[in-house]
Amino acid sequence: MISTALDAYFPRLATMPELKAELISISSIVDIKAGTIILNEGEYIKIIPLLISGLAKVFKVEAVNGNEVLLYYIKPGESCIMSVTTLIKQQTSHVKAVIEEDSSVVVIPADKALQIAKKYPRWNEFIYDLFNLKFDELLNVIEILTFSNKDIRLLEYLKKEAHLKNTKTLQTTHQHIAYDLGSSREVISRLLKKLEVEGLVKLAQGSVTIVSN
Repeated sequence: MISTALDAYFPRLATMPELKAELISISSIVDIKAGTIILNEGEYIKIIPLLISGLAKVFKVEAVNGNEVLLYYIKPGESCIMSVTTLIKQQTSHVKAVIEEDSSVVVIPADKALQIAKKYPRWNEFIYDLFNLKFDELLNVIEILTFSNKDIRLLEYLKKEAHLKNTKTLQTTHQHIAYDLGSSREVISRLLKKLEVEGLVKLAQGSVTIVSN
C-alpha cells in the first residue's frame, strides 16, 4: 500500500528504486481524524508526514495574544516543510500543524528522515522544490496581511478554501474562520455580512457560498 501511495502522490521519490524501497521499509500509513494536532509549537519533530489524502494546515501562534494565523496548507503529494527544516536544525517547532480533513499520511520517523536526507539527493531535491512552493504561499500570506484590508483578506481565504475543497459552498462556521485568520468571531461575522451585501458570498447556517469568481 505504501508503494502504491508513493507512486500516486510522490512519483519523484518513487522513480528511484533504492529510495522507494527504503521509504517503504521505514514508513507506515496512518489515518488521522480532522481536528488532530500533529505538531505543536515548542515540540521536537518526531515524524515527517507525507500526505496522501485529506488536508492539513500550518499556523503560527502569536506570542502576545495567542491568536493563530494560517500560514499554508499541506495537500496530498506534499509534506510539512517547517517540520523538515526544524528537524535538520534539531530545534523545537515554531509552528502548529492541524489536520483539517480526515487524512491518510505516510509517516516517516524523524531519525530515519535524517538518514534519508544524507543518502539520497533525490529526497533533498523534493524538499527544496516543496520549500520554494511553500515560500511562495507564505509571500502571498504576507502580502494579504500587510497590504490588504480585512474583507479582501477574508475573501481570498474563502476562495482558497473553496478551491482546495473543490466546492463553492464551504461547510464552516464564523468561529472556525476566525480561528484560521487569527481574528474574532464578531469581526468575521461583520465582514461576512459586508461581503454578502456586496454580492460576493451567500450566508446560511453553517455554510458560506462563494458567488464571485
